[in-house]
Amino acid sequence: MKKLILFLTFVSLGLVLLSPASSWAERWEDSPYNWNNSPNNWENSPGNWKNSPNNWKNSPNNWNRNNGIYGNSGSWGYITPKAGGGFNIFDDSGNRIGYVSGGR
Repeated sequence: MKKLILFLTFVSLGLVLLSPASSWAERWEDSPYNWNNSPNNWENSPGNWKNSPNNWKNSPNNWNRNNGIYGNSGSWGYITPKAGGGFNIFDDSGNRIGYVSGGR
């Protein structure tokens, strides 16, 4: 009996090892047990801060969105940190149009 179980174990292991690897990979990609497909995966969760409309990066009030300094207009220019503190303000053509000073 032990020999039969051992024989069947090796036969089944051999069949698994001889099966095409691509079919195993394809089955794993589609499997609900694959973490990437799971609704419990934090990346896919609506509770993930990255996916939240309350995330500042997703907010239309984020000044850096679309490089616009006012909302997501995109045509108002941009700001950069200024040496010594504060910010330089540029128009959409890259011309410096002002600054906000800041001390250290």
